[in-house]
Amino acid sequence: MSMIKIEHLRKEYPNVTPLKDVCADINKGDVISIIGPSGTGKSTLLRCLNQLEEPTSGTVTVNGEVITDPKCDISLVRRKMGMVFQSFNLFANLNIVENVMAAPVKLLKTPKEQARKEAMELLKRVGLAEKAENYPDELSGGQKQRVAIARAIAMHPEIILFDEPTSALDPTMVGEVLSVIKSLAKEGMTMMIVTHEMKFARDVSNRVFFMDEGGIYEDGTPEQIFGAPTKEKTRIFIKRLKQLTLEITSLNFDFIGFIAQIEQFGRDNMVSPKIVRNLELTFEELVMQNIRDAIEHSGNGLPINIEIEYSETDETAQMKITYGGGLYDPFSDGDELSATMIKKLAADVKSSYSDKNEIVIKFE
Repeated sequence: MSMIKIEHLRKEYPNVTPLKDVCADINKGDVISIIGPSGTGKSTLLRCLNQLEEPTSGTVTVNGEVITDPKCDISLVRRKMGMVFQSFNLFANLNIVENVMAAPVKLLKTPKEQARKEAMELLKRVGLAEKAENYPDELSGGQKQRVAIARAIAMHPEIILFDEPTSALDPTMVGEVLSVIKSLAKEGMTMMIVTHEMKFARDVSNRVFFMDEGGIYEDGTPEQIFGAPTKEKTRIFIKRLKQLTLEITSLNFDFIGFIAQIEQFGRDNMVSPKIVRNLELTFEELVMQNIRDAIEHSGNGLPINIEIEYSETDETAQMKITYGGGLYDPFSDGDELSATMIKKLAADVKSSYSDKNEIVIKFE
């Protein structure tokens, strides 16, 4: 039986619907990283799970209890579902140990002496025992977030929801917070983490939700999502792909204008001059010379489509060229000198034919 079952969850606002149809099962011990472009409902999903946002429709069941039922006492559910926000939300008028003690004393009725002892143990666990008597405004952002995590753990939750826990931090502070979350994962804590830290998501999670189109667009292991995503939007996001599409509909096309577009694409995306030059040379040799000449000779094959992708993650590029007509492989049927030149520039070259010719060339 799953710890949390989400069925057809929908959340509408007056001008936007971030969640259209979300379905998922979260099992005990799952560490789920939730990734995706901005505005795809990642934080909204977490806020609907603990009812900080009321879903428009659908159900959320936690340990067999339907918490979206109006009769449910959500305050009791929240005691077992910790939440860590990107903005820390510490009480400025309480010192650090008092911040960690506050909820157990008030909600769990834990005796103050016991709560203080447990709070000190938690602060020690997150490396902040020496800051127990300090106030939040005396701490760095990373330290505040670690206190927020300790405060969530103090309620002995069964699951912790993290909403972009490092997005408000200076890059030098991110590591200390991620280290604490990793230690919780090793201890078997069930967690759902909205994050933009891709390496962390890959290292700490056993599942990854990629969100887009109003739902969980792809759900898989880190190895699948980061190594071999099955859906195109996931692939583009993970590889941080930048794309340029060109279409040649006439043999009298503006060669100089196309080269200028490739140069601009390189500048806009900080592509290395070497790769930009290789893309231009390949375009000139394959398209302007071989493929154009072959289409002119046969009178068939237009349009020629060129798709260029640049991966910010790998700092590699790919050019895919497709065109019609009969089978024509410029690497075996075209000019030998041009083919040799392109193969020297490229890291890999592949040609294929089904109903169209397709050439894929990769550059490093």
